[in-house]
Amino acid sequence: MSWQTYVDQQLMGSGLVAKAVIAGHDGTCWAKSNNIEPTRDELSKLSQSFQDQNNLAMTGVHMGGEKFFYLSGTDKVIRCKKGKSGMHCMKTLQAILIAVFEEPIQHPQVASVVEALGDYLISMTY
Repeated sequence: MSWQTYVDQQLMGSGLVAKAVIAGHDGTCWAKSNNIEPTRDELSKLSQSFQDQNNLAMTGVHMGGEKFFYLSGTDKVIRCKKGKSGMHCMKTLQAILIAVFEEPIQHPQVASVVEALGDYLISMTY
């Protein structure tokens, strides 16, 4: 499967995700939905933020020109919110999965989709 297929079928195809991106740890965009334009700088900063999330409460997370407020995270997951939308990000061995969702969809619903794909990619050494 191509990276675009993962975005189209696994993330967007779930019906829960409004915008999606798969990127490398270096900030290169591997695949994305048509309605988001992440910059390499945004993707690189997000990738680096998994190691140390202390500043995210003050700076937020920027993606596709939008600022999301940091809610919580682990070394594998970052959760954010902006108004009635949210963002769930997961870091795998080589990639970052980013899913933006809108009300009435809630974080736990999107988390299950993103993390299932992330766990699968980790099992495939991605």
